[in-house]
Amino acid sequence: MIPRDLPRPIDSSILGARVIGGGTSFALWAPRATRVELALVGSDRVQVNHDMTRAEDGVWSVSVPGVGAEQRYGFRVHGPWSPETGQRFNPAKLLLDPYARAITGGVDYSGPISDHTAESNFIPDPTDSFAAVPLSVVVADSPPPRPLAARPGLDELVLYETHLKGYTKLHPAVPEHLRGTYAGLAYPAVVAGIKDLGINAVELLPVQHFVSEPFTVGRGLTNFWGYNTLGFFAPHAPYSSSGTLGAQVREFKEMVSALHDEGIAVILDVVYNHTGEGGHEGPTLCFRGIDHGGYYRLTGDLRNDYDVTGCGNAVDTSIGGVLDLVLDSLRYWVVEMGVDGFRFDLCTTLIRDAFHHVDQGHEFKRRIAEDPVLRDVVIISEPWDLGPYGYQVGRWGRGWAEWNDRFRGFTRDFWRGALSGVQELATRLAGSSDIFDHDGRPATSSVNFVNAHDGFTMRDVVSYDLKHNEANGERNRDGADDNRSWNHGFEGETQDAAVVAARHRSTRNMMATLLLATGTPMVLAGDEMGRTQQGNNNAYCQDSPLSWVDWHTPDEWSDQVDLTRTLLRLRREHPVLRPTTFRSTNEIVDAAGHGLGRRESAWFYETGFEMGGNEWNDPGRRSLGLYVSDLTEAFYIFVHGGDWDMPLSLPTGPWADAYTLVAHTGRSDEFTDLVETSLEPGSRIDLPGRTVLVFRADVVSAHTEPEPEPEPVAGESATAEPATPEPTTVRAADPAEPPASVPTPIGPGTTAS
Repeated sequence: MIPRDLPRPIDSSILGARVIGGGTSFALWAPRATRVELALVGSDRVQVNHDMTRAEDGVWSVSVPGVGAEQRYGFRVHGPWSPETGQRFNPAKLLLDPYARAITGGVDYSGPISDHTAESNFIPDPTDSFAAVPLSVVVADSPPPRPLAARPGLDELVLYETHLKGYTKLHPAVPEHLRGTYAGLAYPAVVAGIKDLGINAVELLPVQHFVSEPFTVGRGLTNFWGYNTLGFFAPHAPYSSSGTLGAQVREFKEMVSALHDEGIAVILDVVYNHTGEGGHEGPTLCFRGIDHGGYYRLTGDLRNDYDVTGCGNAVDTSIGGVLDLVLDSLRYWVVEMGVDGFRFDLCTTLIRDAFHHVDQGHEFKRRIAEDPVLRDVVIISEPWDLGPYGYQVGRWGRGWAEWNDRFRGFTRDFWRGALSGVQELATRLAGSSDIFDHDGRPATSSVNFVNAHDGFTMRDVVSYDLKHNEANGERNRDGADDNRSWNHGFEGETQDAAVVAARHRSTRNMMATLLLATGTPMVLAGDEMGRTQQGNNNAYCQDSPLSWVDWHTPDEWSDQVDLTRTLLRLRREHPVLRPTTFRSTNEIVDAAGHGLGRRESAWFYETGFEMGGNEWNDPGRRSLGLYVSDLTEAFYIFVHGGDWDMPLSLPTGPWADAYTLVAHTGRSDEFTDLVETSLEPGSRIDLPGRTVLVFRADVVSAHTEPEPEPEPVAGESATAEPATPEPTTVRAADPAEPPASVPTPIGPGTTAS
């Protein structure tokens, strides 16, 4: 077993390269090394080596006068070649600095980049790797980006998951030399488009420096998504339009400033669970050469990596120096690079203990909660990994939001007609309270999504029953087979107008479900404009138009764009649509404590009456109304997932004085006579199949006593009948009566669970 008492850096702030006075100080934590050399690499590729001095905490350091920014460097780390004790030291391999703020150059997989020979993983290779590996770069300190005027809370946050390169690679407004770069995303037209849509947070797929895997390169492809990190402090160099000797740092900061200036937060998708070195049979570029067992989880015999990520290795945060590295990196990206939060890939790996067991009380979580920098930023967990008990959805506690894959699966299943009843529809619309409503967690804990980078796009969910990953070179064996998709009767693209119309309606319905549900919504960039990957559900290796956002589709998908913009505006303008707490069924009371008759939430069926037991338990039911209100405003949302038309009656009584249709998922020529029209309670509407309607409900915010009956005028009969005004109707607008077959609706103050 790896010794758990490896000395921890006393002051990890000295690690890396720091420009000080007339030179640069270098420091590396390598507690089991016997010698460490700093290799300074000149522009002529000549190396000058400097021996470093070890301190008691295992930190090796040296200061070199006359060295400044843009200096390239690496380390050669000496020690025992002892795979049986988790030590694979090989000074022939030039290593990156784990704290490097910039990295230049790529990996030549045909070069001598492995620490072992081709014949055996356990025999050292003495060949120098210098010419085949990337180099660290000295970066001088510079001011951080301009901050957000006000960082949005989770209740306000709308995440927009996007790939930095893929989003602008084809953008017609971006100059060609800036497309696919940090500067491209910062381009005014791009930022304005994101803001105009109603997005206030971009969640960038990995932008920490990453490399492609050998097997991907061997197929003539590259790792496009970036989930193969090599530098936890360094912005990915190929995304820079201005150079890779530190210019990528400046350009990244300028991008953050540009987004912040328009009120858009920057969230990073970060990969600390594994590194780009893969398993011990892979390349030695950084961590493995510094201390294989000091950075990675190993099997009991210490000779092999203990992999809970599916990527060959797993970073061991039970070791103090490694955990310090992760937390130092997070603080750096917040303080120096200006980012506003993180989404942690395969986050469960980061909370495994020395025995690889999942520990929700792990020091990683405790230190984030206690850190004055990190405790106030957005923290999102991908709450699983591939190891034992790795699925941890709902268990991360206060301060954490979590990807909710249950929401993704449900939404797809509901709109393709694969579910019975509406009980789960209610649960997911209510913020997945079955998963997150405990321990005082807010309703924003659930990160709701229908699509993400890994899987079908929303357009492909409605266009393909099967995955089509042939372009990945793995004979279509990669990627998930359980896509919960529905091609609407034809596999792939078609000119059939009826099929196209049905697909558009389905995407509008899924987008509405996403943006109207309680929780924190995440939109996959391009889903609002019909982006397709031609049925590829695992496009991690497709750095091509297949993965890039096609900016020509918005014209034919303007219906989706318009609906997304409308719903995001409603969500932004009306806090009742984005609650921070799980809704109750309590009556709304005014400032004086008087009840107003309506409740914080209620569920209805199509007759305008509240749901009862029979309705909740009906497996054939495909429709459900949700009423939400606070003191000042209310909305009524009706979801009809069946493929049949039906009459819909609006609730009467205390729920509203009038209703106004403010959004719908029907065709542009549907409901034209209802939009922005005041509808009386009880009004009946002819509702087409597979439609979502959103009504604003006019409500009073203060109790008023009823007017007293006027005294009869002398000479008039006290029993005279008052004149009955003609009712205002919209499409047969008489208030709906419950049919004989429907049980008495449940009364106020009672709910069906």
